[in-house]
Amino acid sequence: MKKLLAALVLCCASTVTFAQAAPQAANPQRVERMVQQLQSRFANANTTHDGKLTREQAAAGMPMVASHFDEIDTQKTGYVTLAQIENYMRERAAAR
Repeated sequence: MKKLLAALVLCCASTVTFAQAAPQAANPQRVERMVQQLQSRFANANTTHDGKLTREQAAAGMPMVASHFDEIDTQKTGYVTLAQIENYMRERAAAR
């Protein structure tokens, strides 16, 4: 569980959906705080307020997302959304 939480913090992204999929042993308040923090960081990094992070925005506000940008941007659109980051996190957590 600690590895999962660390991965969430490192990638700086998650959503309420991910929190709902977290193991029952997780502290719901802690998970919710983390989800809110990561959503806030995404919103702050998204300077255009369009729900999309470009590589430059990610580099400036969410460096771990920037370092995995090509893995997250599976459609090769040049931007990532919070939902794409969430999917990446779920896949990464499932692989552990």
